[in-house]
Amino acid sequence: MATVTVSLDYQIVIPKEIRDASGIVAGQKIQMISFRDGIQLVPIEPIESLRGTLEGMDTHIENDR
Repeated sequence: MATVTVSLDYQIVIPKEIRDASGIVAGQKIQMISFRDGIQLVPIEPIESLRGTLEGMDTHIENDR
């Protein structure tokens, strides 16, 4: 478990092991969510990263008509 310190400007540094494990890179947007008694950071993936992920998927939908 990593520990960080909040600066006087309310900034934190995400530890290297967390950045590497989550694939976070400099300049990337991260969504911050208040969750129960804590905070959850969720990296926002660019929409371009999803290109090709549905390739080969059957998109045919049966119609009741």
